Amino acid sequence: MIIVLKPHATPEIVEHVLERIEALGLSPHLSQGVSCTIIGVIGDEDKLQVQPLQAIPGVEKVVPILKPFKLASREFHAEDSVFTIKGIKVGGGHLAVIAGPCAIESEDQLFEVAARVSRAGANILRGGAFKPRTSPYSFQGMGVEGLRLLKSAGEQFGMPVVTEVMDPRQVEVVERYADILQIGARNMQNFDLLKECGRTRIPVLLKRGLSATVKDTLMSAEYVLSEGNRQVILCERGIRTFEDSTRNTLDLSVIPNIQGQSHLPIIADPSHATGRPDLIPAMARAAIAAGADGIHIEVHGCPEKALSDGPQALVPDQFDRLMDEIRPLAELMGRTIDTCKKEATACAPC
Repeated sequence: MIIVLKPHATPEIVEHVLERIEALGLSPHLSQGVSCTIIGVIGDEDKLQVQPLQAIPGVEKVVPILKPFKLASREFHAEDSVFTIKGIKVGGGHLAVIAGPCAIESEDQLFEVAARVSRAGANILRGGAFKPRTSPYSFQGMGVEGLRLLKSAGEQFGMPVVTEVMDPRQVEVVERYADILQIGARNMQNFDLLKECGRTRIPVLLKRGLSATVKDTLMSAEYVLSEGNRQVILCERGIRTFEDSTRNTLDLSVIPNIQGQSHLPIIADPSHATGRPDLIPAMARAAIAAGADGIHIEVHGCPEKALSDGPQALVPDQFDRLMDEIRPLAELMGRTIDTCKKEATACAPC
């Protein structure tokens, strides 16, 4: 449930209410606005029913949150959450454009793509160092060396970087290099991993699972939030249906659906959702029109040589055209595309 304090509650009142909640063995989560302060309470709510918390001076009301996801709900945080990651804002009218190769394969490959997507207008660089693959014989990524290259590329082009973490034991090393921790669709309900990422203070990009409902997705976000990490970005990357002409089915309805229930930003990944370069631009535009807070696009200099997911990657020239198409659409939808700190240098064509 949430405890709504009276307008302009003093720090002393806030501290007193927090102490009372903790004395009951419950966990308080403070959310302060300009004139309103609310405290989310996590734990056994039956304990609150026998405690006259509403009688404490400064408490306006005590309201139960009916949804099972408490901290992710609009009741707990009515306004859209906005996260600033190395100068790039995500949410609240800002459009995150995440682009880069599926897997980091070499220094030349990564830096070539980073230069091109940065120059085109992407503001967050992606690249996989640890790759969860269907086959144990497929390329599994460069590991820590890939993380070093990703961090270096991000610094050179002034872009925050995001990469996937697959196991709780990897979190400590990945957070040394990454600005955003990605939890992939296969790990959306890896609860130990969710909790470990929640103990960091690095933003988490949480992808919707292959068969996950909206409730499932928000409950997974709740695991991260409940550990103290408030910076969760949700990602629609397609769900498994009977359709076999695309890799997955992109569920665009989930964007306004989640935005109506949660304050967390939500982006779309048309690359994984469709698996087809000819569909990616249209689905990226559709996601922005549906209100997405960002898009996630795979780009590779030579997809035919890619060691992972080449068939679903755009080449840099295609990404250039996509950015030209989405700029006016983003403006029409009231979305701002933040620019990177540094201008990309020229790079040789593939």
